[in-house]
Amino acid sequence: MLQPKIIQGGMGVAVSGWTLARAVSCLGQLGVVSGTGIAIVLARSLQLGDPTGKLRHALDHFPVPGVAERILDKYFIPGGKPPHVPFKLAAMPTLHPGPALVELTVAANFVEVFLVKDGHTGLAGINYLEKIQLPTLPSLYGAMLANVDYVLMGAGIPRAIPGALDQLAAGEKAELKIDVLGALPGEDFLSTFDPKDLWKGPAPKLKRPQFLGIVASATLAMTLAKKASGRVDGFVVEGDTAGGHNAPPRGPMQLSATGEPIYGPRDVADLDKIRELGLPFWLAGSYGQPGKLDEALRRGAAGVQVGTAFAFCAESGLQSELKQQALQLSREGKARVFTDPVASPTGFPFKVVQMPGTLSDASVYDSRPRICDLGYLRHLYRKADGTAGYRCPAEPIDDFIKKGGTFAEAQGRKCLCNSLSANVGIGQISQDQRLELPLLTAGDDGANIARFLKPGSDSYTAADVINLLLGKAA
Repeated sequence: MLQPKIIQGGMGVAVSGWTLARAVSCLGQLGVVSGTGIAIVLARSLQLGDPTGKLRHALDHFPVPGVAERILDKYFIPGGKPPHVPFKLAAMPTLHPGPALVELTVAANFVEVFLVKDGHTGLAGINYLEKIQLPTLPSLYGAMLANVDYVLMGAGIPRAIPGALDQLAAGEKAELKIDVLGALPGEDFLSTFDPKDLWKGPAPKLKRPQFLGIVASATLAMTLAKKASGRVDGFVVEGDTAGGHNAPPRGPMQLSATGEPIYGPRDVADLDKIRELGLPFWLAGSYGQPGKLDEALRRGAAGVQVGTAFAFCAESGLQSELKQQALQLSREGKARVFTDPVASPTGFPFKVVQMPGTLSDASVYDSRPRICDLGYLRHLYRKADGTAGYRCPAEPIDDFIKKGGTFAEAQGRKCLCNSLSANVGIGQISQDQRLELPLLTAGDDGANIARFLKPGSDSYTAADVINLLLGKAA
């Protein structure tokens, strides 16, 4: 398989949706869709009426009989739901999900990848977070049904994923050990997915995609290369200036005067050791600049991964008014990205664009009632009876404490499930007509996105980004 020089980052909930990934793929690079909350994206997009018909076109090609029909019956609303009516909720991910959620998850991943690849021969990838474990196996299977070429995963140590890809490709049951707080020694909590259950019989053999681990250090790259459950095909080496979730600094957490984690020399990946592994790697974190691809190639990388530049281009899933606000701030030199040590319920630092009217504004955040109705970032914990319970640091604080959490753990946490959905126009509206509000993430390069604007233009395309990156490349 031809290696791309540019990997478009898999960002947020539907920021890097199929439209963006397809545009990049058709230009000869690796277009990547985000697998985060993808069941929510399909269910809500169908409730908005699927105005282009593309989702139904993809579902028409879903190979497992009966699944598409059941999903459409439950979620599709011709013409779209009235604006004041809340979205119908899908079930929250659990250790033992019901068949309806499994089918929705598989189909949603299939739909995104299918639409990237439909009608051309370009490469398609999908990105997942190790921290979101419960939907991982059915998500992988759905993407593989659509012939995905690459799977990328970070925000943790995804050692079990290569082996799971092998099992799913063979049509066999896959298991994933789930992190459960308070689990006793030798006590395993497992998520399982058997393709035969979906097919109601023997499952076909599928292509095994390439697996790229997203790492922040040579130590993590070596661990994956040597201790993963199957073949690792390469790495994305991500620095702390990249958007979304960042790896925590090594050693005790120390904060700057502005309250951001302090990264130092120990947090810079040792590329010499990564090169010694003999696997291709791509560099990420502020590589969306002229000359940076050349620099990465000189350092032995296969290319670069770029997220922020693509996040604000015309084809991304971000609402257009959010893009325009961000571009205006960049033009005026007022754009600021804050590495928030507590915003994400995952516990990982999370980069937040400071923008009025979003949850980055303390008064807006304080006015939002805490609610957890999507549940993708819930933590599993061992209950007294030995079963798994679910709690989220961003849920109502009293509920969190009743489940064994602490007040300190909940302070400053933001509901990323709902706010990232709002970023792309599928935010929930409550019965009392309260709208969920956005929370934008971007890398440090978010301050410079106006560089992609041509004179007299207030938007730019994925092609503009790629042309700028390739313009000075070897």
